[in-house]
Amino acid sequence: MNNEKVYAMSFAKIYPLLTAKAEKKGRTLDEVNEVICWLTGYSTEEIEKALNSPVTYGDFFQNAPLANPNRKSIKGVVCGVRVETIEEPLMQEIRYLDKLIDELAKGKSMDKILHR
Repeated sequence: MNNEKVYAMSFAKIYPLLTAKAEKKGRTLDEVNEVICWLTGYSTEEIEKALNSPVTYGDFFQNAPLANPNRKSIKGVVCGVRVETIEEPLMQEIRYLDKLIDELAKGKSMDKILHR
């Protein structure tokens, strides 16, 4: 799938996929939101607002209130690509979230996921 298609997808369509992946492994919606808040600076209320609006996935990340400076320490492979080597800045932000959700689903503690 090309980047533009990913960016144009609705945040409201992607969010349930993220939560389902985590919840299937026994994690909670609150933990998913905590990860998103940590990464983007959005509050839980702002995430809810985004879910009830036509915001695209790309715009969700581009309009993030405060990207966490520690996100640059996120390393690992998502979809066969090392997140730290992704050159497209917006796709890298999206893949950071994918990596954090993967770690959540794998049972890592929130301390290890968020305190890098």
